[in-house]
Amino acid sequence: MTEKQRTLKSEVSVSGIGLHTGEKVTLTLCPAPENHGYKFQRTDVEGAPIIVADADNVVSTERGTTLANKEGVKVHTTEHVLAALYGMQVDNALIQLSGPEIPILDGSAWPFVQAIESVGYEEQHADRNYFVLDENIPWEDTEKGIEILAVPDKEYRLTVMVDYNSPVLGTQHASMYKIADFKNEIAKCKTFVFLRELEFLANNGLIKGGDLDSAIVLVERKDVSQEELNHLAKVLGKEGLKVDIDGIGTLNNYQLKYENEPARHKLLDIVGDLALVGRPIKAHILAARPGHSGNTRFAKVLKEQIKKQEKAPRKFDLSQPPLYDINDIEKMLPHRYPFLLVDKVLSISEDTIVGVKNITMNEPMFQGHFPSNPVFPGVLQIEAMAQCGGIFALSKLEDPHLYSTYFMKIDNVKFKKKIIPGDTVVFELSLLSPIRRGLVNMGGKGYVNGELVVEAEMLAQVIKDKA
Repeated sequence: MTEKQRTLKSEVSVSGIGLHTGEKVTLTLCPAPENHGYKFQRTDVEGAPIIVADADNVVSTERGTTLANKEGVKVHTTEHVLAALYGMQVDNALIQLSGPEIPILDGSAWPFVQAIESVGYEEQHADRNYFVLDENIPWEDTEKGIEILAVPDKEYRLTVMVDYNSPVLGTQHASMYKIADFKNEIAKCKTFVFLRELEFLANNGLIKGGDLDSAIVLVERKDVSQEELNHLAKVLGKEGLKVDIDGIGTLNNYQLKYENEPARHKLLDIVGDLALVGRPIKAHILAARPGHSGNTRFAKVLKEQIKKQEKAPRKFDLSQPPLYDINDIEKMLPHRYPFLLVDKVLSISEDTIVGVKNITMNEPMFQGHFPSNPVFPGVLQIEAMAQCGGIFALSKLEDPHLYSTYFMKIDNVKFKKKIIPGDTVVFELSLLSPIRRGLVNMGGKGYVNGELVVEAEMLAQVIKDKA
């Protein structure tokens, strides 16, 4: 059964401070149309420019993922809100911002998840266009010690290993076995930082909006003095801030939600960064020592794999037993020789049919189309495709032999390559909209040896024959 895209039922807003810019910002998640994907909109900039959430638009991965459009308008720290949208399976959303950076809130994706659930979802007509990995894709950055491997899987699975050679963090692993696990197992896990990193980050103009409530601060030394903490508070612009430290562990003795919460947050970041692929994914991603730089570069690798798959020939298993053979088809369609143009049906789903037409030299049209150069006529290609659509529509009825289908409209017809005797044409048709009042609107494509040869959109009406 195919899955439908979905968006939000209505707008919802959250407000907070950007982690690195320190600027107050209101973020509004808005419903968006089918196939819109994720797009950011800077409402504080003249013309309210759009920045598409795409791996090709990544311009920085310094302590977060920054995107920019061609005009250079940026949005910073995008990973947590994108993880929430992807993890909650919202396919289409416009993310409006009154400032340059996503608010850090509590340092996890949870506040965004709560916002999404507060308004609910709107199912859309278009199918989810999954990227289904069909081969192993290894990638590594030997200099940074990052290793990522994607392998085929029926679900979107993630496995992460982090190793900082640290007495407090050590080596940790985390896994997400399916996307439905994101809400309860991953979304609440906070970002983390080492105490030793804070002064460097502050001196480099980062974490201006940082707060002890928005990150886990990991402490690796037992001998951290109060003077050091006072100096750090001053550097961070948080003078007077009181903090407690009790040896190796977490600042203020923060209680981890999970023993491996840091690794789970790294997994959260991967969900957000790989949302920049632009398609829901079915694959198992295994990542060792990941970060935003490696994540977003691997997102580009997956985008290239999508292009490769789209150019590759389609694969159909013609050896499988048919759902309907020619005898079954004759019980459904009124057509007979020489105008019955579907030899078998391989499969029918809720909104798709796959049918087959074998082209032989014995067919009568080749006597005149054309002598010494037999070409299967384009009008008959469309008719064969339409007959597949008719079988699909009639298969949904109780007594299909009592009905007929009639053409009403044909649009966007394209003939890509001629079809000749010896070819086997596989037609794949999908509903463009739900069947209503007997009206069936389908988009179809025909393939020979997996290569596209014809495509069209067709509207027909199913009418009950008179007794």
